[in-house]
Order: sequence, then structure tokens, then C-alpha cells
Amino acid sequence: MRHDQRQPDDLRPITVERGFTRQSPGSVLIRAGRTTILCTASVDEDVPPWKKYEDPPTGWVTAEYNMLPGSTSPRKRRDRNKVDGRTTEIQRLIGRSLRAVVDFEALGARTITVDCDVLEADGGTRTLSITGGFIALVDAVTSIEDPGFDSRRVFTDSVAAISVGIVDSQILLDLDYSEDSIAQVDANIVMTGSGQFVELQGTAERGTFSDAELAAQLKMARAGIHQLTLLQQETLGDKWPLDTIREI
Repeated sequence: MRHDQRQPDDLRPITVERGFTRQSPGSVLIRAGRTTILCTASVDEDVPPWKKYEDPPTGWVTAEYNMLPGSTSPRKRRDRNKVDGRTTEIQRLIGRSLRAVVDFEALGARTITVDCDVLEADGGTRTLSITGGFIALVDAVTSIEDPGFDSRRVFTDSVAAISVGIVDSQILLDLDYSEDSIAQVDANIVMTGSGQFVELQGTAERGTFSDAELAAQLKMARAGIHQLTLLQQETLGDKWPLDTIREI
């Protein structure tokens, strides 16, 4: 048993509240254990300058990530003038992950920005941002009112992410901070609902790992992401943008 009584392959308890704020068409408060993130998605009927001359016109999806000062102890300094390297790396990961399942031609000449703001951090903030960010993105896309626009053509798949690692020589899913901080190996896995890899981030923090250990981590992550995909589908209900979820 882990310190919170979970089995090695258990996710933390997850709750999702859609429509948490009224100003953004996509707004999701997602919690995994004590990690809490507000994901909002906003639609701009414009595209970055470098996309303006595409024919046919296509859209763009981007992401921003930030940890609020009170999300950690000790207090995290507010990013006022310059985004730090960790923040830049994470928001690029979130953006890449969401773009992996979007058809930009079907989206049309518009930009959707997904903002992920960490209210409380207890491990897994980047992976939970991707999982919640996808839900917010779907809500934003389905809010677009355009006679020629079909929101169901925009998504080629779903996307979710989870952490996995080796702690005290045991492979664990969905690490919280107490586990992540002492992990021998720490990995973040991003996958589509159909089982395709989007990104693998694996690091030997306090020891190396073998082919067999890597395969075992990927197998555990794959099962966890399938659970997250089912949660996304249940949360979105009739707004789920795909016909099916394939077994992975």
C-alpha cells in the first residue's frame, strides 16, 4: 500500500467541474488528490501572423501554464516580467499535446488559447493540465457559432496524460509530490484515446532503468490514460467529439 492507501496502479481520486467560470466558453476545475487546476479555453477569431497567408486558412491552438503564488509552500513568486524555464517547458508540452488531436483546417482561421492555472500543487500538474485542458478545449470548440462550422470535424482523437515512476524499486502510477520527490525514475506520458503516443518524458532521477522497467511503466501508464479517457468522455457527455473510444 502507498501512503494514501492506493495500489501501485491506482489513480488519485479525480473530480471535474465544467463551467467553473462564466467568462470563457471552456472552463474546467479539475482535481487529482490535492492537485487542483483551473483550465480555461478562449476563442479568438484571428490567427498568429505567420498563419495569415495560408490557403486554405487554418487555425491554431496554444497553451499557457502558471502556478499561482499560493499553490505551493513556500510561496512561489509571481511571474511578472519573465516566464521561467520550467513554466515555458510545461506550457509548450500542453500546447503540443492538444495540437496533436486537432484538425486545423476544420478549426478554421481562429485561435484557441488554453490557460492552465495551478491553484494547488501536489504533483502531476503538467499531466493534469493536459487532461483537463482537453475538456476545456472541446467546450470552447463546441461553443463556436458559425453556420459553416462543424465542431465534430475538429478533433481527430482525444488526449490525456499521466505520470508514472519508480519509487523504492516499485513502479507507481500518478505520483503525488511525496512520491515524486523521492522517485528513482520519473516519467510523464501523453497518449491519445486510441492508444497512440504523443510524448514521453522519462528521467532517471536517482538511478537508471532497464528496458523491462520502461515497458512496465508504459503498460501502467497506458491503462491509466484509458481510465482518464473514459472520465473525459463521461464528463463531456453528448459533447464528446468522437464516435467511439477504442480499447487500448
